[in-house]
Amino acid sequence: MTALPVMSTNPPEISTDSLSLEDAIANLKQTEDPDLRYYAAWWLGRFRVNQPDVVDALVVALEDESSRSPDGGYPLRRNAARALGKLGEPRVVPALLASLQCEDYYVRGAAVESLGDLGDKVAIPRLLDFLDGGVEAATMMPGKPHLREPYDLILEALGSLGATEAVDQIKPFAEHSVEKVQYAAARAMYQLTGESSYGDVLVRALAAPDLQLRRAALMDIGAVGYMPGAEAIAETLAENSLKLIALKGLLETHLQQSPGDVLSDEAIHAMDLMDDLL
Repeated sequence: MTALPVMSTNPPEISTDSLSLEDAIANLKQTEDPDLRYYAAWWLGRFRVNQPDVVDALVVALEDESSRSPDGGYPLRRNAARALGKLGEPRVVPALLASLQCEDYYVRGAAVESLGDLGDKVAIPRLLDFLDGGVEAATMMPGKPHLREPYDLILEALGSLGATEAVDQIKPFAEHSVEKVQYAAARAMYQLTGESSYGDVLVRALAAPDLQLRRAALMDIGAVGYMPGAEAIAETLAENSLKLIALKGLLETHLQQSPGDVLSDEAIHAMDLMDDLL
């Protein structure tokens, strides 16, 4: 049996800053160098290059068998799935749904996240399938540093998609033993129900001893527009750059949810907090 080429553990240095659009597209379409294809997919997603040939090439990359990591994963598929979520192209939804069957946990996670970003409710039934068995089934994968499925991303996607029919299935995950999953459930439940108690869970997460959890909570509060969390965002022990991003997201979401010609006191306060962080 012929061995598949794998992604090196130390890929060559590739200057993504000097990469041209033409080079990125050509690199993604060639089949000889998996490292070049991997970075091309990342580059095209980063710069949100939404043109038909790019989208087509990324969809093809979702089924790639040549780019493999030492642990058997599919690095190119992961980057392709992430990139497709950034292009806002609804026609890729079927391909992303098919990627949910991939054996690579991280490919499934990237596809889930992109489906949430694309906003097509057709993905809801398939995402709900992952919640079958409830919290009891959401256990660690033997021999791996992660759960059996990317439950945090699944819950966030269902919240972003407005899956109100999923509330009863999502709610128990707010009591999951893994904090990331708890916070993802709280985020989704706030989006789906508007209950402030779930927003308060995210605010309390800003005091978590783990910096990564605090960073995640910052982004969650900003994404759902929970304005009572503005002060806590500004006071969180985290980088000012991330706090500014979170406050910007908070303000933008609030303005989308409360359109009008006059800024609310909450919006003005959030802007003042941003000024103080600059």
